Amino acid sequence: MQPRFFANVASIAALTATCLFAAITVLAADAAADADGWISLFNGKDLSGWKAAEHPESFKVVDGAIVVKGERGHLFYTGDVEGADFKNFDWKCEVMTKPQANSGMYFHTEYQEEGWPAKGYEVQLNNSHADPKKTGGLYGVADVMNDSPTKDGEWFTQQVTVEGKHIVVRVNGKVTTEYTEPDNVKRPADFAGRLISHGTIALQAHDPGSEVHIRKIMIKPLP
Repeated sequence: MQPRFFANVASIAALTATCLFAAITVLAADAAADADGWISLFNGKDLSGWKAAEHPESFKVVDGAIVVKGERGHLFYTGDVEGADFKNFDWKCEVMTKPQANSGMYFHTEYQEEGWPAKGYEVQLNNSHADPKKTGGLYGVADVMNDSPTKDGEWFTQQVTVEGKHIVVRVNGKVTTEYTEPDNVKRPADFAGRLISHGTIALQAHDPGSEVHIRKIMIKPLP
């Protein structure tokens, strides 16, 4: 064969490799963060990057959402974003509750095999369950009592912002709770771990009669 042919083949191979590298770089950037800095923690297909404790069968992916229904359990984020260790952040997801549903969004928590997470805060998800602590509050610390800001059967966005010791919870963009943890705060023994620190996030399966759908789980790390 002619040397010129080999030169052409080498040039085509080099160009192909360059294009492939560029495409992979773009895909990686897209997967990391959008233009506003939000990073997806849930791929809408399976529970990759998440680990369920106590009753894993209480968490399933259906039609692009995590369906939380079954015996008590918690689904902890264990993926690669920030090493699953968040301190200051914006965190949001879209939620739809069914009647009598009860659930929660934990932050600054850590994986534990069973029981209610001892570490971190819980942001309540409850529109019609008998518990008077409703959606949009910090459970047992700064509660939204009796009247939920949203309804069962409707998708809504709950967003949690943590900066230092300041926590803001928003439902559909409206502030429902604003709380600053006091210095040297003292908690009851059963809430001793409800403190600002750092850690992962988790979703709660509360009881078999509770069904909650959660999708578009996004986080934006803050300085």
